[in-house]
Amino acid sequence: MSLTIGIVGTGTMGRGIAQIFAASGNRILLHDAREGAAAEARDFVAGMLARLAEKGRMSAEEAKAATNRIEVAGKLEALAPCDLVIEAIVEKLEAKRELFSKLEKILSADAILATNTSSLSVTAIAAGCEKPERVAGYHFFNPVPLMKVVEVIPGARTKPDVADTLTKLAFEARHEAVRASDTPGFLVNHAGRGYVTEALQLLREQVAEPADIDRILRDTAGFRMGPFELLDLTGLDVSGPVMTQVYNQFYQEPRFRPSPLIDQRLSAGLLGRKTGEGFYAYQEGKKAEPEEASRENVDPGAVWISNARPERAALVHEALMSAGVTVETGERPSENAVVVVTPIGTDASAAAIAEDLDARRVIAVDTLFPLDRRRTLMRTPATTRKTISRAAAAFSTDGSLVTIIADSTGFVAQRVIATIVNIACDIAQAGIATPADIDKAVTLGLGYPHGPLSWGDELGADVVLEILEGIVALSGDPRYRPSPWLRRRADLRLSLLE
Repeated sequence: MSLTIGIVGTGTMGRGIAQIFAASGNRILLHDAREGAAAEARDFVAGMLARLAEKGRMSAEEAKAATNRIEVAGKLEALAPCDLVIEAIVEKLEAKRELFSKLEKILSADAILATNTSSLSVTAIAAGCEKPERVAGYHFFNPVPLMKVVEVIPGARTKPDVADTLTKLAFEARHEAVRASDTPGFLVNHAGRGYVTEALQLLREQVAEPADIDRILRDTAGFRMGPFELLDLTGLDVSGPVMTQVYNQFYQEPRFRPSPLIDQRLSAGLLGRKTGEGFYAYQEGKKAEPEEASRENVDPGAVWISNARPERAALVHEALMSAGVTVETGERPSENAVVVVTPIGTDASAAAIAEDLDARRVIAVDTLFPLDRRRTLMRTPATTRKTISRAAAAFSTDGSLVTIIADSTGFVAQRVIATIVNIACDIAQAGIATPADIDKAVTLGLGYPHGPLSWGDELGADVVLEILEGIVALSGDPRYRPSPWLRRRADLRLSLLE
């Protein structure tokens, strides 16, 4: 397929879109309301293509041919030959409607109008058109040449062949197209709500500091960037309003509830890298990483592990025995032993009460993820400092990193991952996208280590359900209510991808 594609708006997104479609053999017409902007964009894309040739990612001939396929359209009327026009202008509904209304008078009757909107309703944009059936969302991610996913979003009146054409075009440009219905946040931004919002909730509850939450989620769950690093990178002035917008667009759905910490930090100007201070401090643009908590050089002594969850206890037993730590094997702990519990979906206090254990000596260990890099230990409000020091010594004897957190139903990783999986299950339940596309979009668009549904299968749908039910039981917060998609598949022992 070789089309003539118009791109209106030649900022970062418009340039990236122009580059991938010129490289895949399409004629590109660039237009921008600002005089000279389209020419600047053409020169920029030409430079990027030349750089790819220098790096051996395309031949010099291919780069030259792609560059020659890019033209400047000085006036909007010059877009008349286009089979498709993609707008990447300001994120304002009226501006996009006005542009499409003008384009309808210029383009042929069967030309497609696509919007790169990330937050506006495609149906609402199309409603201003005479032929809303040819309008669709075509949401790329920045930087477009590197982010190999695009959301194809049909509006309420979009013809099926329009979405089919956009999907095929993306495939030819070596991008994965995922279909999503026209809902707030579409697919990727919708699925990504759980990561930072749950991290902010953990911070608000004083479960752990931002650096510790980031370390836990990087080292145990495998995220490339912690949630607070991510917020600092994007800027809280950008991320904060998006959280509020999605929350309101879903009529205050508790799953997407933003944190009051956002407005406080916005008022204080703690926006992140751009202001030199956010959840981290920055010196010359480089993050100042807080040091790991220092550990006292103490004898860990004996450790007793609760067998309330045998499969979880076995993981802890193996880790401590391999490190040479003394592990008691009696049915009850001795008077001096550190008492270890391994809850799923509950906190250290609840485990101590349920098992009639001395809360002053109780430490909970998160076993949802492997214990080979960082161990998350949870104290009760009554756990003594001596117990904490001995537990930290026991679990770091083999050189593993240890993070101590306050009592939290579901630890840190359990809560965050269960929230992510649960939201993805609701997306599948609502038919916003297919289970396969949900996982594909999240891994490509958000860079998560796993797709949320396959992640839920790996951990066990029953385990994720248990975590959520535990949080709801303690907090009563409907934010954590399990999705019907999750509950049914956990009960029937089915894959979340089915």
